[in-house]
Amino acid sequence: MTAEPQSDEYLLSRICTRDAEAFETLLARYQESVRGHLLRMVRDPNTAEDLTQEVFVRVWTRAEQWNGHGPFRAWLLRIATNTALNYLRTVRRRRECPLELPTDPLDDDQSAPIPDWMIDRANADPERALEQGERRRQLQHLVEELPQEKREVFRMVFDAEMEIKDVAESLGVPPGTVRSRLHYIRKRLAREWDED
Repeated sequence: MTAEPQSDEYLLSRICTRDAEAFETLLARYQESVRGHLLRMVRDPNTAEDLTQEVFVRVWTRAEQWNGHGPFRAWLLRIATNTALNYLRTVRRRRECPLELPTDPLDDDQSAPIPDWMIDRANADPERALEQGERRRQLQHLVEELPQEKREVFRMVFDAEMEIKDVAESLGVPPGTVRSRLHYIRKRLAREWDED
């Protein structure tokens, strides 16, 4: 006679008391779906694996934050989505840092030319680079002014480049709701961009 599977609610209550066996059961139940969700967002298996571990560390340390409203899986995927978005923002910031050539203390000729392959001719014009940076900051400010549920959809669709069905699954809403929020976002950002 096989035992009845334990509910997510029960497992979470046990995890709150630091029951490692309950955590292992929950991990086995959801690890693959969380990894798959993260892989669709970050598109790198090693990063998805690292972020999956981070998500489950958060479940272990913050299990009491789940309020029981809605399915546990939706709460778990929201943690995964936020973890991936934070990662993607960090990667984007690192990419925007200028690349500097290390100076070789043994090299007397410090005026060696920069190799052509390291120069981005498209962004060589400082005025253009300044203007693009200002536009990015302006757009970021407009996005930050969006209501939270719209801002979340914006980041998933445009930053993480997720499909609408994946965004809907992650947020626990119908795809039509995601499309509606995207329509709202586009109209509002276009209007505010024109006003600025």
